Amino acid sequence: MVKFPKITNTYFVALIATVGGMLFGFDISSIAAIIITPQYIEYFNNPSGLIQGAIGSALAAGSVVGSLMAGPISDKIGRRDSIMFACLWWLVGTAVQVSTNGVGSLIAGRVLNGVCVGITSSQVPVYLAEIAKRAKPRSEPLGAYNSSLLFFSSSACPSSPRSPRWLAKVGREEEAIQTLADIQAGGNKDDALVVAEWQEIYTVLVAERESVHGWRKFVSNGMWKRTLAGMSVQAWQQLSGANVIVYYLTYVFLIAGLQGDINLIASGIQYALFIIFTSVMFFFIDRTGRRTLLVWGGIGMGICHFVIGGVLGGFSESVPGGVDGNANVTFKVSGSASHTVIAFSYLLIIVYALTLAPVAWIYAAEVWSLGTRATGMSLAAVANWLFNFALGLFTPPAFQNIKYKVFIIFGVLCFGSAIQTYFTYPETCGKTIEEISELFAKGAPPAWKTKKGHSRLEAEVQAVLDRKRAGEAVHAELPKESGKLGSLKDTKEEV
Repeated sequence: MVKFPKITNTYFVALIATVGGMLFGFDISSIAAIIITPQYIEYFNNPSGLIQGAIGSALAAGSVVGSLMAGPISDKIGRRDSIMFACLWWLVGTAVQVSTNGVGSLIAGRVLNGVCVGITSSQVPVYLAEIAKRAKPRSEPLGAYNSSLLFFSSSACPSSPRSPRWLAKVGREEEAIQTLADIQAGGNKDDALVVAEWQEIYTVLVAERESVHGWRKFVSNGMWKRTLAGMSVQAWQQLSGANVIVYYLTYVFLIAGLQGDINLIASGIQYALFIIFTSVMFFFIDRTGRRTLLVWGGIGMGICHFVIGGVLGGFSESVPGGVDGNANVTFKVSGSASHTVIAFSYLLIIVYALTLAPVAWIYAAEVWSLGTRATGMSLAAVANWLFNFALGLFTPPAFQNIKYKVFIIFGVLCFGSAIQTYFTYPETCGKTIEEISELFAKGAPPAWKTKKGHSRLEAEVQAVLDRKRAGEAVHAELPKESGKLGSLKDTKEEV
């Protein structure tokens, strides 16, 4: 059996694993550019309304299926191997789309591609959160997930390490300790950080194996708060309207009077802005905190939606035949009103790239316990893709029927996301994955009183160092009296 050398550099592994983020971004940019071209309109007989909505939302429909599959698959074969498995779906889906002869096969191919995106979008954040080097902020490799520009095939993945937490979960503790040491301390199992983190992983895992099993674990003992937070933050990312607007930004620019190549260039600029500002946020996200970005992101995006909707409502004129022959766009604005629409569309994307786009995935990956993380993140991704599908299906008919009111609806929803974030999302920035559990436990302080930082891990590392100075031998190993935790097969139920 061929053994691949393991590369444990966190940033290299993040680039390899971020194929899911790149694939979704590639799909958005390509479909947004294609849907206004004469070739697309002619070949697919000018699809509009519900048909265009079905084409646009097909990838999200497949992503719902992929997200539902992801949790059990990830728990069975591991985070890394589930990402490799997902890439096969993209290859098949792409082959179907390349050979398309009509709307049906185009939708089918996009659904297959969506299965890949659903698996990777739910499990890449889990994988990166579990292998992140504690000397570096956890959000940095997660931030790379949203700003990846490179495509890596599934054959690069075997060189990436398995998640040490997953290894511990399935009873492979020695391998888990060594992997943790490779990531955190260049292979030194006696490093204080490795010892402290392993002790915390082990303690939490033992406690979770003694807790309830099955679907009850997502609602019992206060877990419903974490389930609500993980799923709702992903739902709000879609209900903010940003991804839908990105999909159909070329329609918005048609409304604003941009046609042909100018429209394509303008839509390309928005994607470049998205990449630039998510990359910028990569360096600042841990200095700001999750709650602050989610609250102000919702408020900022809501204002942008209201401005766009107000301008379109006050200055648009009807075009019954469709702007530039496109049956989905039946009204337009001109002059200074069109400039305002374009400017605030760009501003909306910038605010989204700085806030909800990266933070929703980071926050959703952080709130789960070790025993619920893979399936829990799958549930969160289901919420994301389910609303992505519904809104993608809704938007083309909405442009035809309620016109500018689409933006008013999204503006109200953005303010709703800010309100829920303020009252129900505790701050997770600067906390270890294990100690985040306490933020959702009974007796925890209200969400709006929580602060970033103040991790318990620093004190635990110092305690290990103090024990070493006192001459006590300290190693990252299993307590002798407990033996192995046992595999999933031994415990008969998943933790």
